[in-house]
Amino acid sequence: MEVAVVPLFLLCFLVSSSSAKILAKVGVNYGQLGNNLPSPSRSVELIKSLNAKRVKIYGADPGILTALKNTGLQVSIMVPNEIITNISTNQTLADQWIHTNVVPYYPDTLIRYLLVGNEILSWPDKRTWFALVPAMRKIQIALKTHGIHKVKVGTPSAMDVLESSFPPSNGTFRSDISAKVMKPMLQFLNRTKSFFFLDVYTYFPWIAQPNNINLDYALFESKNITYTDPNTGLTYTNLFDQMIDAIIFAMKRLGYPDIRIWIAETGWPNGGDIDQIGANIYNAATYNRNVVKKLSAKPPVGTPARPGSVLPAFIFALYNENSKPGPGTERHFGLLYPNGKPVYEIDLSGKTPLSDYKPLPVPENNSPYKGKIWCVVARGAMANKTALASALSYACSQVNKTCDPIQPGGLCHHPDSLIRHVSYAFSSSWAQLRKTGATCFFNGLATQTTKDPSYGYCKFPSVTL
Repeated sequence: MEVAVVPLFLLCFLVSSSSAKILAKVGVNYGQLGNNLPSPSRSVELIKSLNAKRVKIYGADPGILTALKNTGLQVSIMVPNEIITNISTNQTLADQWIHTNVVPYYPDTLIRYLLVGNEILSWPDKRTWFALVPAMRKIQIALKTHGIHKVKVGTPSAMDVLESSFPPSNGTFRSDISAKVMKPMLQFLNRTKSFFFLDVYTYFPWIAQPNNINLDYALFESKNITYTDPNTGLTYTNLFDQMIDAIIFAMKRLGYPDIRIWIAETGWPNGGDIDQIGANIYNAATYNRNVVKKLSAKPPVGTPARPGSVLPAFIFALYNENSKPGPGTERHFGLLYPNGKPVYEIDLSGKTPLSDYKPLPVPENNSPYKGKIWCVVARGAMANKTALASALSYACSQVNKTCDPIQPGGLCHHPDSLIRHVSYAFSSSWAQLRKTGATCFFNGLATQTTKDPSYGYCKFPSVTL
């Protein structure tokens, strides 16, 4: 009897220890693309105030890793995209990277996940695609060389690694990466018992097809909307599960049905440009509260293809980051404003009942805006004359004759105002290039407006929605 008790105790201990590695605890992505963000030490305090248990950073910033020492927060760090190709062929470089960026902080800083690059397979540079898995292998070897065995190596992928995702059972990796990148990657993740790190944003498929995808279905709010996969008979009640299961079926198609999923990023924008529907505080709070509730449920809920499975996750993002390029939504994914105040109430532990939160502002942009939009100098940028002059030259150089009306003798030359000339150039350039993916950003100097800036005979080009 006594002899049997000891192995049973050890077995329970081992099961408990193994399970602890993938507890259903929600973390947060801590980006730094802002010129007005709090210090690392203050940021760590704010992360704790959100009841986050994990944090992911986009690099290995010494100040952040130092601030995270002895906090109990599990940490994910990242090898920069730009050095992956070099690391893939140079074990010494991989060893040096670990020696510099992990060893000085580990184990006081609970580095548990090391991601090689960020959405590399969405990059246009195909050489980096094929360097990715070799770089992951070399980083893994470097960790072992330094006696570090509790850090999982992976890489975050966006949903565009799939060439087919609907129905979920038809999930298939892109043909240009399936055999040469995804299969060896899955082999690596399976061998090292790591995770497939996935960025899942229901906002993007919804905004691309708002007439075909119900908003409530994207926000976990649908009460009577379901979708049944005709091939499997699995029934879906939200878009999030559909997207994850498409990846699961794609992995299964390559012979790896059991690799665990980690949600590396998920979230919803709390604001955006005029031409971006559904980006508002109401939807952001609704989505993030609901996804946290799902991810932290006990027992775990999983997805229709993997019921009861744990989905560890990082919510994107800690702050609204004002230096991120691209459309306005990119700068409005934060749970917090840069001053540390919450954009809306949220508890990442999932313990706060949804009914306990205060009412949210009524959304005003869930339907497409119809009318004209101009792109002009942002109010906060008007004093930055040097940057505006450079932006004027850039905007005028993008398309021939973009700025002819503001040249001497043109209809928009007088009054000879830098602000007016730059606003004209922004509007003209954006109106011509928007269909090719151009945004009204211009390094943070521009903003959209529905107020016509035209005057007299000077008519500013606009975008009509």
